[in-house]
Order: sequence, then structure tokens, then C-alpha cells
Amino acid sequence: MRSVCERMTEGRETVVIRGGRIVDPATGRDETGDVWICDGRIAEPQANQSGATVIDATGQIVFPGLVDMRTHLREPGYEYQETIRTGTQAAAAGGYTAVVCLPDTSPPIDNAELVRFVRDEAGGADVRVHVAGAATRGRAGEQLAEIGEMAAAGIVAVSDDDRPIDHPAVMRRVFEYTRMFDLPVMTRCEDRRLIGEGVMHEGIMSTILGLKGMPAAAEESVVARDILLADLTGGRLHISGVSAAGSVEQIREARRKGIRITADVTPHHLVLTDEALRTYDTHLKVNPPLRTRRDRETLRAALAEGIIDAVASDHAPWSFDEKCVEYAAAPFGAIGLETTLAVVLTELVQPGHLTMLQAARALSLAPARILKLEAGTLRPGLPADVTVFDPQKNWTVCPEAFFSRSRNTPFDGRKLVGRTTWTVVGGRVLRWSETS
Repeated sequence: MRSVCERMTEGRETVVIRGGRIVDPATGRDETGDVWICDGRIAEPQANQSGATVIDATGQIVFPGLVDMRTHLREPGYEYQETIRTGTQAAAAGGYTAVVCLPDTSPPIDNAELVRFVRDEAGGADVRVHVAGAATRGRAGEQLAEIGEMAAAGIVAVSDDDRPIDHPAVMRRVFEYTRMFDLPVMTRCEDRRLIGEGVMHEGIMSTILGLKGMPAAAEESVVARDILLADLTGGRLHISGVSAAGSVEQIREARRKGIRITADVTPHHLVLTDEALRTYDTHLKVNPPLRTRRDRETLRAALAEGIIDAVASDHAPWSFDEKCVEYAAAPFGAIGLETTLAVVLTELVQPGHLTMLQAARALSLAPARILKLEAGTLRPGLPADVTVFDPQKNWTVCPEAFFSRSRNTPFDGRKLVGRTTWTVVGGRVLRWSETS
């Protein structure tokens, strides 16, 4: 079975989403009701539904549109892995109404011209595409990129993505410069010299499997450094893909001190551990690596507490040939746009680790606030970005049915619950159904 999409409206019509369970973390609202949309924006309820397009959401849940902070769209340069078109189709099918395109393209998005290219190419996409510009030229970690010009072109963050800035003086300058534009510095904390040729978490399992390990200290040490630099400069630090328990404790303490810090975690780090690597499945080879049960439980608790703000898919497409090699030779990364919502519902909400309001906060409100987007809430007057899903729909992950161009999911064959039925972006309504 795969989803098919029907475009119902073009954004100017009046739409009423009727009878759904409305979950809005910005207001704490969790009740059955209606959501009205007029001229592409959330509207006050109206007495007369005559002439409106009605979405019957009975038995379904209505979230503010999901926002993904970390999406690798791969265009320009790696269109054989993913394109803006296929990546945004995958995002819409997964319930997202906005994604942030990361700059790991070829050439890297390190100047205003490339920012405008991505925004122009995404003009007719099914979801809103925001851009994170590179922090340094060519993501080489040496000279600052054209951050001011990219800010004028509309970037929402800076990030060198999977190439952490090694030199602390360069990182300091990034914080100082981005502070002028109040942009978050999204960084994946990793000391590459400490990791060396590691391919999985360093611990008992790496010893059993005979694979070179990546110690948690490689993450935790750079988290400590970047927290100190954020404190020194007053910059905004966003730690992407937190994976280690020690990192969580440092983030907690930094928040207590009032340092400007936020963080996200991936669905696979919230669900899987290094024990899953017994099969040497390269689709489970991610960076940061899957860690221990203790790390996983700490991440879950930190997300519920709000120490970790958001869940980000870190959608990282790779071709079949690139992943179908021996484990040590495979690239890091997994796709997640079409599974993240269902994984959170199945593995975190249903067992009681998160409430539905907490899930909506992590998937929608928190990323919108971090990036300063007009999103994450269903308050009247804001853009009508809405996600409607069936919380009882059971399905099995089948990567061959994905809209994404790549198939490297860590959840292949997993039974999940929760399926997108409608995504609304600026009042444009997409209806999702299934076909064999």
C-alpha cells in the first residue's frame, strides 16, 4: 500500500476542518472542535459553513503543521539521492508543512545566490522550504561564509551540518557574527579527531561486533566547548542530533545558567540502540551513532521535560548502491520524513513517554519558535499550516512505497500507528489516501 495525493484547494477558499481533536501546544488546547481557514490563514469560527470546503476530521487529530529542522534535500548536486520535488513530496506525505534545507549540497549553500536558487526551485513545492546557510565557506571550517548576504536572502539558521567547526576561534566568530542577525547556529557536536575511523558507538557492542567505536566523549566534549562559546559571545546555540546522556546534562546546566541554547533529537535515537546493529544493517549506520539503552532513556526523559526541544528527522537520503556495501564502508545517514510522526506516536505517545501536547510541541511549536517562523500554532491570523492524521491507522513501513527518491530507512518492516490524512499549507489542502 502507498499513499496517493489529491489536491483539494488552491489556498484562497474557505475551509473548515470539522470535528477533530485539536491539539495546539502554544495555547495548551486539547479538545474536539473546528478549525476555520480563510484566505490562507487560520480564522475565527463562523456560524455559516455554506460554501466552505469541509474536511471531516471526526476521530482524527489536528496539529499545527509539522516543521522539520533538519532535511537534506540534496539539490543542487546530488539529485540522484533526492530532489527538492521528491523531498518535499515525502515531507507532505509525512505530515510536514515546512522543512529546513541543509547546506550539504554541491556546491554548498554558502552564498545568497544559492539560497535564492533553493527558494526559487521550491516555489511550487508541496511544503514551505526554508534554508540553513553554511557557517563557513565551502563548509570547510576556516573562513566565514557570506552570512550577512544570506540573512538578507532569507536564511533561518547557519550550519556546517555534518562538518563540525574544529577551530574554536572560527566557531567564536560564527557566534559573534550570527548574533547580529539573531540567527541560531545549528551544530552537530563531534570531535572528529577523537572519533577517527569509528563507525558505531564505542562500547560493549562495538567490541562484540568487531567494529571501530565512536566514544560519547567525542560529542560531549564539543557540546561543552560550544556552550562555553555561546556563553562568551551571547550567540544562539542549537545542538542538532543529541545522542549522549552526558550531553543532556550539560544542556540542562546551560539552560539553568540562562545560556541561549536549544537542541533536537532524531526519532531513531529515541527508539533504537546500538544493540540493533547485530545485523550489520547499513540503514542503521547514522551519525551520531545509535548509543546505549541508558542514552536512549535519558533522551526520552529530556524530550518530555523540555530540556531537548524538538524532534528532527535528519532526513539523509543515500542511493541503494551507496548503502549496499559492507557496514564499515557505508555512508552515515537515514531518511525519516515519511516515518517520523508515526514513530513518535507509536514509540513515545502510545507507551506514555510523551503526551499528545508534548508531541505537538516537539514536532511543530518548538522548531517554529527556534527558527522564528510563523508556524507551530493554530491561533487565528497566522498562516494556515495544519496537519491532520488518523491516530488509529496501522501500517507497515515499506520503503518501496515512499515518495522519497531513496529507501534507506532504519524502520523498514516496522509496524507503526498513525497516518497523515490531510496536510494544509497556506490554505492549500492536500488529501492523502491509500492505494494498492
